[in-house]
Amino acid sequence: MPSESERVRIDKWLWAARFFKTRSLASEAVDGGKVHVNGDRVKAARALKQGDRLEIRRGQEELEVVVRVLSEQRGPASAAQALYEETEASVTKREAQAEQARALAAAMPRFDTRPDKRSRRALSKFTRRDGR
Repeated sequence: MPSESERVRIDKWLWAARFFKTRSLASEAVDGGKVHVNGDRVKAARALKQGDRLEIRRGQEELEVVVRVLSEQRGPASAAQALYEETEASVTKREAQAEQARALAAAMPRFDTRPDKRSRRALSKFTRRDGR
């Protein structure tokens, strides 16, 4: 059984590792099922240990990291990066998603000016389901 100094709540660790800007956001993500520990859905009070594998989903971004160091204190970004190690599969998947997003952004048309009334109506007709 780990001692009290070796136990860190998952929401505190996620905040300290700078995955979320506030601890309450980290807690909401855990409670909302956006964070899994070793493949299991957990609660915010779950104690982490070194070697745990976390799957973290933030919007479209999915990360898989392994806990290297436990910490309750938020420090500089360089110190936060030392708390975990991202898996190779996660890195390649994230890079593929970023490349896909760049390709999609490049394919989107660019306009020099705001669309006029006729163009706005055409765009609205194209994007709405009811066709109005």
